[in-house]
Amino acid sequence: MIKVAIAGARGKMGIAAVHTVMKRNGLELVAALDYKEVGATLGELELFPSDYQVPIFTSFEELVAQTKPDVLIDLTSPQSVYEHTKQALLHKVRPVIGTTGFTDEQLDELTQLAQEQKVGCIIAPNFALGAVLMMKFAKEAAKYFDDVEIIEMHHDKKLDAPSGTGVKTAQMIAEVRQVKVQGHPDEHETIAGSRGGDFDGMRIHSVRLPGLVAHQQVLFGGEGQLLTIRHDSLNRESFMNGIVFCVETVVGIEHLVYGLENIL
Repeated sequence: MIKVAIAGARGKMGIAAVHTVMKRNGLELVAALDYKEVGATLGELELFPSDYQVPIFTSFEELVAQTKPDVLIDLTSPQSVYEHTKQALLHKVRPVIGTTGFTDEQLDELTQLAQEQKVGCIIAPNFALGAVLMMKFAKEAAKYFDDVEIIEMHHDKKLDAPSGTGVKTAQMIAEVRQVKVQGHPDEHETIAGSRGGDFDGMRIHSVRLPGLVAHQQVLFGGEGQLLTIRHDSLNRESFMNGIVFCVETVVGIEHLVYGLENIL
């Protein structure tokens, strides 16, 4: 039995993750981490059934001391995820991270810390299998098409832009693509930012609208042709199998893995 704690249990992703862990054979939800006192147990909240007698903690140290989780699933925010991940590694609790917004320096530090502690850690910009395949297909297509733009679309409550999936896609494409500045060399923006963010000459565009969940298009252009690779997550259930897979996998590794594609 793998003992699991969840940070961000009151968010939409967190709620889905709580239900998934509670129903999954081989997993036991032992605690929730929250930034404020919202009740003694999840079952006291209107969000969950009353029989979800899972204690809520505001202190990670107290959570670890009282419940001794094997894995921490973090579905919080870019502002808190780094510290949560660091504290989990220091306490030898294996983090499974679905929150994006890490800097390169933070990823380097966490990679080194996981190695020193010999504790597994998985950071997944996207838990949906289809999204992982989209990124792999885009990397393959980039060997044949130099010109590419990424359009990522998410709900309007998302805090970071571009999304972790958008950045990860660009990073994977950059591994096989030479740096190339796209568009007309004399182009200029009449409205700042209208051409999107620049990553090695690729443009990444972020859309934030109510009604969206998580969607991405990778558009490749060539003479007389276009190739579009697209993935749509229509609800948060699309991420749950990936979360469970990461929880079951992280207990068997002793290093940090960035990206679900590296453990499939």
